Amino acid sequence: MVQPASVPVLSCAEARRWEAGLLKNQELEWVAMQAAGGGLARALEQDFLEIGGLPVAPRLLVLAGKGHNGGDALLAAQVLLKGRPAATVDLLLNFHPTTLRPLAARALMELRQTGAARVRLVTLTELKAELASYEICLDGVFGFNFRCPLDEVSEELLAWVNTHPRIRLRAAVDLPSGLGEVNAATIFRADFTYATGIVKSAVLLPANAHWVGRVRLVDLGFLKEADVSPTQEDRVLRPAVLGALTQFRSPQSDKRTFGHLVVIGGSHGYPGAVLLAVRAALRSGVGLVTALVPAFLVPEYAARYPEAMWVACPIDSAGGLAASTLPLVRARLARANAVLIGPGLGSEPATISWVVQLVQELKVPVVLDADALRPEVMAAAMPGAFIATPHRGEFQRISGGLTLPEYCANQQAVVVLKGSRTQIGRPAFADNQVSGSGSIIYHSLSGGPVLARGGSGDMLAGLIGGLLAQEPADLLLAACRGVVWHGRAADLLARSHGQVAIEISQLLEQLGPALTPLHD
Repeated sequence: MVQPASVPVLSCAEARRWEAGLLKNQELEWVAMQAAGGGLARALEQDFLEIGGLPVAPRLLVLAGKGHNGGDALLAAQVLLKGRPAATVDLLLNFHPTTLRPLAARALMELRQTGAARVRLVTLTELKAELASYEICLDGVFGFNFRCPLDEVSEELLAWVNTHPRIRLRAAVDLPSGLGEVNAATIFRADFTYATGIVKSAVLLPANAHWVGRVRLVDLGFLKEADVSPTQEDRVLRPAVLGALTQFRSPQSDKRTFGHLVVIGGSHGYPGAVLLAVRAALRSGVGLVTALVPAFLVPEYAARYPEAMWVACPIDSAGGLAASTLPLVRARLARANAVLIGPGLGSEPATISWVVQLVQELKVPVVLDADALRPEVMAAAMPGAFIATPHRGEFQRISGGLTLPEYCANQQAVVVLKGSRTQIGRPAFADNQVSGSGSIIYHSLSGGPVLARGGSGDMLAGLIGGLLAQEPADLLLAACRGVVWHGRAADLLARSHGQVAIEISQLLEQLGPALTPLHD
């Protein structure tokens, strides 16, 4: 099992030590600060597209401290001003200008030179009196060197900004001010947190989600694949995990080269889930897809999507796949490279009973999704040969109270735990062998609220299933690729159509564009 393209998550203390060893003089620090500022500005412009895009003359509020986070924020504002001649900045220096550290002072000078009359120094008293509208509020007051307690002036500022009714996007540089290994009583509430160089563990803690919002990595090249232990317990997936999907395929390929996925699902009560899963699988690059679904669905589905091989299966009195489906599945497993079971399957005991029997017989890896996520099904699956794709409620049903790392180690499974930030857990490995102790959790930072729709998970399962059929020996890679690909397509969909007025099936049209360019 190959380590997917990822970087480790570090504590604030670990990040301080790492950066101190990497940035050994002020010129190296300045180069990194400029890269952070430019990366922040580009990321802000991209994320703002989800709510219509920055206007021609945006008004920005920049809160700057005296250290590197303040410098990053100032340089990001400079880049935005360069790109928009009508943009303006209200700048609040949280500490007296004479206390700025050398690089923050240099960043302030460059911002003033670029913006001239478009940059206005303001006080909190003036901000309160004006209550102006801002497209972006950029928080660069404190970074990973923050120590409690918060001073009264900063506490008043953060509390006021958090309740300001006319800020469209709140962005934190690296960490929301007031958040760290020990949190202050008042914390900047961000819509997005842009981790500069290294993702700190504090921003991924569920308890901090309210303050952090969505997390982005502004990759400065600080961490390379070989620089850290591959067994780091928490890691962030990089877009490079999709790199192989952008390469030329062999000209000697045929449809069997890229695997055969068998999909089993659908019922009278849930006819659409399996269709979404099959459609996503067809876009995954897999060579063949066979779908076993209730017979009454086949005429319409085959007419609409003839690329898949649709097999009509009998249904029971509850409208789900009857036990006599099992021989039909067996007849098609000899040529299958992977199986997906669950989308729209239904939860009737008779259905689950024959699914348990099928899973016990499988000799190929399987993706278990939706109604197939049952403790008895998981117990029947071969350890190390299945991917489970639960949301939080389904995970509670199968985990028996275990945490994600505990469950992955116990079951020897790859688990895709879907949520506002999807996590992929797998058992810890040594020398490519199951060690039986510990787990590694991979975090995907792509995707967002646009995915909070029925059918999103079915499409993810189909995508993972199709990828698994192409490389059935590497379950972790299929899971990580599917999650990142799905999330990147969601980002593009939200940026082109907004977060609200879309149908989840529109995600399919973004899967191609999501593969290029693969920059972080």
